[in-house]
Amino acid sequence: MKKIMMVDDEEDQIFGVKIALEDSYGDEYEVIPAHNGAECFELLKNNEKPDLILLDIMMPEMTGWETYDRIKENKSWRKIPIVFLTARKDRIDKDAGDFLAEDYIEKPAKIPELKQRLDNILKK
Repeated sequence: MKKIMMVDDEEDQIFGVKIALEDSYGDEYEVIPAHNGAECFELLKNNEKPDLILLDIMMPEMTGWETYDRIKENKSWRKIPIVFLTARKDRIDKDAGDFLAEDYIEKPAKIPELKQRLDNILKK
């Protein structure tokens, strides 16, 4: 079973993806919620190491960009694949996200497509 940490300040986004992935593909995925960057780091420090992180960009206090940078600065976490899952649709963010992360997916994501893209990344 693959662990996917979802970092998003919107509870309904986390709940929707968690329920959809676990109900449809429960034997393949466990979704670990983190409601902000600080919670993500707390989980990582407590050895909750996911196979992949889904990361929102627009979050209060610490943006997804800042969270990404801090993850990649840490030797223990830098190899965790990161996928931006965000409502940001402007070209600059998309280009930067595609360059930095393994993927950049715009919300709302269709679950079968999201699963396919996650599977492709996790197979690498």
